[in-house]
Amino acid sequence: MDFNRTTAFMARIWDEEIIPALTDYIRIPNKSPAFDADWAKHGHMEKAVVMFADWARARLAQFPGSSLDVVRLNGRTPLIFIEIPGTKPGTILMYGHLDKQPEMLGWDADKGPWQPLIQDGKLYGRGGADDGYAMFASLAALLALKDQGIAHARAVIVIEACEESGSPDLPFYIEHLAGRIGEPDLVVCLDSGCGNYEQLWLTTSLRGNLIGNLTVRVLTEGVHSGAASGIVPSSFRILRSLLSRVEDEVTGRMTLPELFVDIPQDRRKQAAEAAQILGDGVWQGLPFAGKTRPMADGNAEIILEKTWRPQLAVTGMDGYPLPANGGNVLLPYSVTKLSLRLPPTLNAETARTALKTALEKDPPYDADVTFDVPRGDDGWNAPTLAPWLEASLNKASQAAFGKPVAYQGEGGSIPFMAMLGRSFPKTQFVVTGVLGPHSNAHGPNEFLHIAFAKKLSVCITQLLADHARR
Repeated sequence: MDFNRTTAFMARIWDEEIIPALTDYIRIPNKSPAFDADWAKHGHMEKAVVMFADWARARLAQFPGSSLDVVRLNGRTPLIFIEIPGTKPGTILMYGHLDKQPEMLGWDADKGPWQPLIQDGKLYGRGGADDGYAMFASLAALLALKDQGIAHARAVIVIEACEESGSPDLPFYIEHLAGRIGEPDLVVCLDSGCGNYEQLWLTTSLRGNLIGNLTVRVLTEGVHSGAASGIVPSSFRILRSLLSRVEDEVTGRMTLPELFVDIPQDRRKQAAEAAQILGDGVWQGLPFAGKTRPMADGNAEIILEKTWRPQLAVTGMDGYPLPANGGNVLLPYSVTKLSLRLPPTLNAETARTALKTALEKDPPYDADVTFDVPRGDDGWNAPTLAPWLEASLNKASQAAFGKPVAYQGEGGSIPFMAMLGRSFPKTQFVVTGVLGPHSNAHGPNEFLHIAFAKKLSVCITQLLADHARR
């Protein structure tokens, strides 16, 4: 592969075709079903799907025998399925998603979730980096090979529309399309992150996730606090005590032994190496307020806390008025939405059972306590890299960035990876992405680093070429 020619090709297709498409996409408020129960009625998801499909079809004309289907199972979000024939052995499965997280408060005055803006080499707006660019970058890599007449294996591209909701529809589509997908020997997922924008980063693990609502009810209706306090226990105090059963409120460490696993030595070694590369950048990229500091000491430990140890976050509350509207009333109930990140190799159902038992057992004052956690998502630990793939990753990173590939686990979840890992234990995985320092996926001022995305696309092109020659 002529690397300089590929670099020039990517610069052109990103500037002239991909950036304009992503700009239009950012304007579409196609929130994932977990955040828009009426997504089908609102039509935003359909608009995004049609836009993606139209863009892809216009480029697939360059690949004889290729096909694109928008697959629709009853009552589920649609899925884009692209198949491009190859002349080399094997199947490459490339994955992305087009649904988005909700708006979130805190955007700068000149920016907004549905208001695309290019500033300082970054494309701001919801979904561009997480993960709208994936389909465009995947097709661009195949088009770059086509431009140079370089052979590749058969490629299948899957773009789902409910990843931000935990991919509840995806298993049904994978089963439905199993015969058409076949058995991939290489999976490329562009929905992950990077430790910096100075080299290629390979994701080695992903945490699992449990999401549920913990409800504490003590009254059937609110009562004047002067009449009830001292008699009726506070639902908030009970809620606080229940959380203390599973989390040390001083250190933030989880306390249930069922939530921990042994961290593999190779992952500890990679965490130490990543900490050497990034230094305090491991945590300085986060928007800490005031003098707030990290929970752990030492950058390697911080990485392990983020990637291999369970952590609890309260992500929503119900039952409380805004402070300006809060009267002297003992509130009848407290509801908190809990998000528990799980170690990559921990079975989510094991964690779900342990957490539900701990929170619901013997509630204080016999209060009405329920923890509704319908399901959990397993994490994922990458298999050992094949020699050809490890060499290709290094070659691509050195050529594009002048630095070797780096490795790190991610604290987030991509349910599809765990699903594929179980289905195809011999498959090689390249999980990477553009979510680097300050990119702030899910939060305000999310951006895609354009120069890095171009170089990442060049690296993926190199991997596909090397896969054909392995």
